[in-house]
Amino acid sequence: MRTLLNIIWLVLSGFWLFLGYALAALIMFVLIVTIPWGIAAWRIGVYSLWPFGKTVVDKPTAGAWSVIGNIVWVLLAGIWLAIGHVTSAVALAITIIGIPFAWANLKMVPVALLPLGKDIVDQR
Repeated sequence: MRTLLNIIWLVLSGFWLFLGYALAALIMFVLIVTIPWGIAAWRIGVYSLWPFGKTVVDKPTAGAWSVIGNIVWVLLAGIWLAIGHVTSAVALAITIIGIPFAWANLKMVPVALLPLGKDIVDQR
């Protein structure tokens, strides 16, 4: 079932969201100083390609630097990626089959806004 959900997700919104994260990662890598944010953008972009069967958990070792990094992230790219998730959720919620995918998009908004201090793990 997860595979079917992931394939539908990929077609309806996953690929487009991944492109947004890939663009953010590319910009962060080019700016050199923001490479840690580029790594986070890429990691979440890959998660946005195939999200069903995975979950986001807090890293126990995350500290004050994650908070500071998340503030910088929100200003640089996080707000735009979160807007992309909300826009995709609204478009998907118009159809009945898209409602679960819209809900999945809305669950990804906190990760789009605050990616540092989070880890993506497989669900059991």
